[in-house]
Amino acid sequence: MASASLTFSSPTIPRRSQTRITTRRPIPNRIAASVSGKPVTATPSSSSSSKLPLRKIPGDYGLPFIGPLRDRLNYFYFEGRDEFFKSRIQQHQSTVFRVNMPPGPFVAPDPRVVALLDAASFPVLFDTSLVEKRDLFTGTFMPSTNLTGGFRVLSYLDPSEPNHAPLKKLLFFLLSSRRHAIIPEFRRTFGSLFDTLEAELAKKGKADFGEANDRAAFDFLARSLLGKDPVETKLGLEGPKLITKWVLFQLGPLLTLGLPNYLEDFFLHSFRLPPALVRGDYNRLADFFWESAGPALDEADRLGISREEAVHNILFATCFNAFGGMKILFPSLIKWVGRAGARLHGRLANEIRSAVRANGGEVSMRAMESMPLMKSVVYETLRIEPPVPLQHGRAKRNLVVESHDARFEVRAGEMLFGYQPFATKDPRVFDRAEEFVAERFVGDAGEAMLRHVLWSNGPETEAPTTENKQCAGKDFVVLVARMLVVELFLRYDSFEIEVGSSALGSSVKMTSLKRATF
Repeated sequence: MASASLTFSSPTIPRRSQTRITTRRPIPNRIAASVSGKPVTATPSSSSSSKLPLRKIPGDYGLPFIGPLRDRLNYFYFEGRDEFFKSRIQQHQSTVFRVNMPPGPFVAPDPRVVALLDAASFPVLFDTSLVEKRDLFTGTFMPSTNLTGGFRVLSYLDPSEPNHAPLKKLLFFLLSSRRHAIIPEFRRTFGSLFDTLEAELAKKGKADFGEANDRAAFDFLARSLLGKDPVETKLGLEGPKLITKWVLFQLGPLLTLGLPNYLEDFFLHSFRLPPALVRGDYNRLADFFWESAGPALDEADRLGISREEAVHNILFATCFNAFGGMKILFPSLIKWVGRAGARLHGRLANEIRSAVRANGGEVSMRAMESMPLMKSVVYETLRIEPPVPLQHGRAKRNLVVESHDARFEVRAGEMLFGYQPFATKDPRVFDRAEEFVAERFVGDAGEAMLRHVLWSNGPETEAPTTENKQCAGKDFVVLVARMLVVELFLRYDSFEIEVGSSALGSSVKMTSLKRATF
């Protein structure tokens, strides 16, 4: 099973211009290249793929303004996200169709997409020779660069842009140079988290995992990646609150907050929240990174990146990508493992404690590599509820996309959209696709299925490079998720939870923590 290595390397990158804005079953795809005027074909590796019928992409966008508004209301309120896609698959008898994606008017000038909703068609979104990723991190709209210091940060850059490679290499450096601190800082910080949860549980009868997780996640990231404890700086305890507010101003058009439907749709989905309202909060975060990211900023100088651009990219990667990922993934992991019940808990506790004892009582990368069930549980969580469910790419040229059942011509310039849970829960790839199967990725056959785990903007079997858009912190995320499970079952035999929903995933409360007895 793939290890969570944190060793990165890439060629030396010459100095580049800044990207500042002064205003404001087997399915992996094989791409057949073409130099003619004919469409390029994104085809599965199966030899039968050439026999698939060529079909016109079904669906339409409706009348201007009316069609996008109708689809937005259905997506958020009348149907809900999953049912929105399921109903259209049934209507069109196709997992590839045309539809408008939120937010639409007046936030996104063009909401029209070609939806790819199965494991066969989805991987074309990873092929940057066929699709462009410029300014598509949040989909059909891009938040104001006033929210990122005036820069188009790495997540919004296409690999063809000159600053993409050096900025991604900078993140590789940050992760690699601090790898020695990750495990001890995680155990220190999340050990304190569980102490806090135990105290709250004893006092109130239940404990909110999400709030404690936010505090621990930011402290851990600052201590492990920057070597700085936020409590000892002017930022104090306010980091998570500032980040959450800042993220809302970027993702508001894609979220629901539980307000009355039409009021929420008007204020959150129809207009952008003014960046000026969080400028002071963002500046406080930026000041923290200016003061704390010295070695990484020195590396930026060597890579030809201005220190100012580096600060805003490191801030975004740490606060939006890493903190945001832990804010969504960790409650999801606790939810799925908690729901699985005491039998799985016992198996995990036995495996984890035995492996740690066999490695001299130390929690290490080596020890975690000998925990196949624990690793499978993490991958299964990433499969069944990927923390970033939406992917986008704009066709660079005419191409043909294949689903399981048909081929479809896409024209150059059209937006492709994928809803990842439908690809990673494709019943034609995974047995019991809608179920959480803890041991799904155990053994040779299980490990072979990792190519269909796509949470990182690429298959789990592939690695991030300066040439692709796969998450720079892919291995880091897997590692910290594994450590959460390890820390949990070193301390407890079992636990019980209550689950609700939140704007960014699941809300989890601990109702029981049964201390380790062996």
